[in-house]
Amino acid sequence: MSYTTSYYHIVFRTYRSEHTICEEYERELYAYIYGIAKKLNCQTYRIGGMPDHIHIFVSLPSTMSLSAFVQRVKSETSKWLKVNPYFPHFRGWTHEYAGFSYSLRDKDMIVGYIMRQKEHHKKVEFPTEYRSFIEANGGQIDEDFFLRDE
Repeated sequence: MSYTTSYYHIVFRTYRSEHTICEEYERELYAYIYGIAKKLNCQTYRIGGMPDHIHIFVSLPSTMSLSAFVQRVKSETSKWLKVNPYFPHFRGWTHEYAGFSYSLRDKDMIVGYIMRQKEHHKKVEFPTEYRSFIEANGGQIDEDFFLRDE
């Protein structure tokens, strides 16, 4: 029998980083994402974020790629958000996303980080957070395209 685990901390933002995820109703969005993940046989450990971006910590089955998971979540939530009266200004997600792999021993650290998003962003703006994730994980940033939507 084969055994695999893939734990990912995924971050993506709203179109043009617009503040369109209403804090009062964000839990409905997170529950919807949880339902999508469950339907795809993924284990969700934490979902959280801010009005302009989402963090998801999830393990994916061996049959699902990270890009396929993110595409499904973005596609299904985009359709749902656009018809949901609690998110009247939502126009979509950006094309890019960041996905960082972790081990099970990192679970509590990542879950805690996502839980503290509101507090964290009182001190750190999203572009700084996003840049630090990419750089800390060895990614190269192309300044011509960093956080650009067009």
